[in-house]
Amino acid sequence: MLKKKTRPGDRAFGLINGLFLGLFTLTCIYPFYYLFINTISNNDLSTMGYITFYPRGIHFDNYMHVLKLKGLKQAAIISVLRTVIGTLFTVGTSAFLGYLFTKRNMWGRKIWYRYIVVTMYFNAGLIPWYITMHNLHLTNNFLGYVLPAIISPFNIILVKTFVESIPAALEESAMLDGAGYMRLFWSIIVPLITPILATITIFSAVNQWNSFIDTAILVTDTKLYTLQYLLYRYLNESSSLAALIKSSQDMASINVQNMQTPTSVRMTVTMIVVLPILLVYPFFQRFFVKGIMIGAVKG
Repeated sequence: MLKKKTRPGDRAFGLINGLFLGLFTLTCIYPFYYLFINTISNNDLSTMGYITFYPRGIHFDNYMHVLKLKGLKQAAIISVLRTVIGTLFTVGTSAFLGYLFTKRNMWGRKIWYRYIVVTMYFNAGLIPWYITMHNLHLTNNFLGYVLPAIISPFNIILVKTFVESIPAALEESAMLDGAGYMRLFWSIIVPLITPILATITIFSAVNQWNSFIDTAILVTDTKLYTLQYLLYRYLNESSSLAALIKSSQDMASINVQNMQTPTSVRMTVTMIVVLPILLVYPFFQRFFVKGIMIGAVKG
């Protein structure tokens, strides 16, 4: 078998391309690495900015003390629930509406589709949104996290375009055997659109997990606070939190250099909030290329 000869220009391009992508990858990874090594390093050195490339004075006291902060466990439960429930509703609705909008005999299909697409570009603003949520009794209500995100125009467009790439003969053969639209959707369409469903799942999950503005505007009940909102508050109150943790520590049993500082509290809480979504992301990453490319290009 003859080996294909590579030209010097191709080798140079491959080398430069590999170096560029490698540097880009390191640029993306380094902030998380920097955050992590500062949470497990000597707190005094971290505060002075001496921890840049490797940890020094490794310890895990920061995590043990920050995890004991009041309200953190309850906020974690709320964040997980809103992410799981909100994502399920968003993905389910996007999948079904995306499928319906491919049916030419759907009543008012063009009008409804255009109406949904328009909402991507225009909105009423923050105050009308709050008044609407208040009138619907969605303030201090867990449903306020879920219901507004159910209809996602961008996700619906991706699913619609993906479904249109599926050969119509598959549905026609099933309809000849007596299958209705719901049977077609669950038995034929859903298994075939798994890549785009995985893609919009991670989009929706990240959006739900990272959201904190809705908590700040709609929620005053501490039992409904999310991790992201607590992170926002902790970042603003890190000095007082560090002092609170210090006062609760046994001074005789701890290393003074590892006592909590505003910097250690900020970085540790940030790492705790970011870590769960980082662990979930790799499981869906393999679907991205196929899902986005087919869902974004018609034809």
